[in-house]
Amino acid sequence: MSARFIVFISALCLLTACREKKPASRKAQRSGETAPALPAPMNENRLRQKAARLKAFAATGRYNSRYACFVDFSVFSGRRRFVLYDLQKDSIISRSLVTHGQGPDFRTETVAFSNEPGSRCSSPGIYRIGAKYTGRFGTAYKLHGLEPTNSKAFERFVVLHAHECVPAVEVSEGICRSDGCPTLNPAYFARLQPYLDRSAKPVLLYVYR
Repeated sequence: MSARFIVFISALCLLTACREKKPASRKAQRSGETAPALPAPMNENRLRQKAARLKAFAATGRYNSRYACFVDFSVFSGRRRFVLYDLQKDSIISRSLVTHGQGPDFRTETVAFSNEPGSRCSSPGIYRIGAKYTGRFGTAYKLHGLEPTNSKAFERFVVLHAHECVPAVEVSEGICRSDGCPTLNPAYFARLQPYLDRSAKPVLLYVYR
C-alpha cells in the first residue's frame, strides 16, 4: 500500500458525506521506465464554443458577463479540466484538476451522468454558483442547476468545494471521486474565491462532455 494511498484513506475517514474515493492505483512504475504519457488535454476550440453559448446566456443581464467557469468531463481526471474563463477576452485565466461523481463504480474514468438523488453522479449543464457557506468541507458554494439535466443539484447537495485529495498538478493516475460535487484542489480553490466573492452578479458554471 503506497504512502499516498494511506494519506488519502486518512483524509477519507474525516468525511461523512460527498465521500471522495480514490480509484485503484496502476502498477508501480519500474525503475528506468519512461513515465506514461497523459491523455489529451482539454480541447480549447470546444471550450470557446461552449463559452459562446454561456456568453449569450449571461447576456440576459442576470449573471456575470465577464467571468465564468467550465468543466470538460471528456478529459481524463488527471488533467486540468476545470477552467476559470474571461468571457470578454475569450481567454483562459486559470485551470485546475476537478473531481467527477463516482456514480455506480468509482473506479471508472468514464463519467456517468445523472440528475437523480442518490446517484452520486455528475450532472451536465449550466449552473448558477450561489451562496457561500461553511460546511463539513469548510468553505463551499451552493450550486443551482439551470437546465433539465441538472435541475436537482441543489436538492442533491451538489456544491463547489475543495478537498486535499485533489492534486495541485497533473498526474498520470485518475484522481479521487465525489458524490457529484465538482471538487477542487484547496490552493486553487482559494485563488478562485475572490472572483466569486467580488462579483455583483452570480458567476455561471458550465459542465459538459
